[in-house]
Amino acid sequence: MRLYIYSLLILSYVLSQFLQSLNFSLFIGILANIVIFISLFFAKGLFFYSGIAFYTIGTFLFFQTSTSWQDYFMSFQTMLGILSFFFMLPFLNSLIRVGKYDHGLRKFMEQGADTVTQLYRRSFFVCHVLGLFLNIATFAVLMRTLDRTFSSIPRKIKAKFYTQNLLRAYALCLAWSPLEIMVITALNVTGQNYIYIFPFIITIVIIVILFDILTASFKYPKLRLQPAGTPTDHSSAASRKIKQLIALLLLLVTCVSLVNHWSGFDYLFTLVLFIAPVSFLWAAFIRRLRRYAFFAFNQWKTRTKGMANFFFMFLSAGLFVQMLAETSLFDVLQQLFTFMHQQIFIFYLLIGAYFLISSFIGFHPLVSVILLAEIIAPSLADLQAIPLALVLIVCSLSPVMFSPFNISVSIVGYHLNINPYRLGLWNLPFVIGYMLFTMSFAYILQLVM
Repeated sequence: MRLYIYSLLILSYVLSQFLQSLNFSLFIGILANIVIFISLFFAKGLFFYSGIAFYTIGTFLFFQTSTSWQDYFMSFQTMLGILSFFFMLPFLNSLIRVGKYDHGLRKFMEQGADTVTQLYRRSFFVCHVLGLFLNIATFAVLMRTLDRTFSSIPRKIKAKFYTQNLLRAYALCLAWSPLEIMVITALNVTGQNYIYIFPFIITIVIIVILFDILTASFKYPKLRLQPAGTPTDHSSAASRKIKQLIALLLLLVTCVSLVNHWSGFDYLFTLVLFIAPVSFLWAAFIRRLRRYAFFAFNQWKTRTKGMANFFFMFLSAGLFVQMLAETSLFDVLQQLFTFMHQQIFIFYLLIGAYFLISSFIGFHPLVSVILLAEIIAPSLADLQAIPLALVLIVCSLSPVMFSPFNISVSIVGYHLNINPYRLGLWNLPFVIGYMLFTMSFAYILQLVM
């Protein structure tokens, strides 16, 4: 039941981008409410409580405004682009597993690492690359490997290593990933193309990575690892897999960027259209099409049935964001940001503070950035798009490293049996420094452009 109703909603959304019909859009809004009702019985944890809060408050705000029922149903479409992306993502994740690219990266990480500092560098690199494709599943792959490697290391050092190494590497890879939904959302908000953003965001990421790896050399100077067994040379196979991963990423980015440039579709929707075709094309290229098709279809069915959390929270959040935009509280926030947009650096600081506060009280970064997009809309015409996009990307993705409500921090906390708030505090100084460096970089860029 869930598989069919979720698929129908996503398919209807895709068709609506071509049809541009008001009646069809209203049908999607009604269908979205049916999906919310069905997902209510399957959503769990923070997703369940957030979804209840968003839907209840959004509906309450609707009755407090003069908004029409037509606008009410149209509000649920705000998040359908994001949900469509999650809906298609299993096709790419399945390709990584069928092509055994995660194996190649894992072998590369284990080989030749004798000290904790060396492992930090290799683990950072592997997590950074693997996170581009496997997303949150990266943690499951790497923590199992690292558990064996860290058998002789004190538990507290192991916990800090996981928190600072994996979470930072993952957050930094997302910052420049063309597949990351927060990057795509920032591009849509600022009206920029990924190609123009890439040179600047990759510069920021490289500088921050070098700084973190350098400081890691002072954290673990004398800690050595016990060898896991007889060393085996996997460098050639690992190198080949890494090159193939890069080629796959370039193919997908090129296709999406070209169509995005020539068509009237936004980057997110273009990406949704191309994930499956490019994945099947690559599977045929590496001669694993039949195995990939079988594995991908089963993974897609399993993941789609398990998307109740996402459908329930994000569809409800779409209503909340749209209805909040009609209230006086929204006007107060909008006036504050509009008043400060002439003071560029203070404006950036407000954005950073907004994400820090909203993440600690339980707002998902996607909800936060979409709401912020509505708040800063009057200021966009007076701001340089590229510097603003850099600040939005970094600030919206920083909660990956510290927010106790973020799934990445929760996974590491669960694995280590440590409170997620404690893990977040270990990374908070780094996060604040990362944000301030990006804001300074963007401010200088704003002055010279």
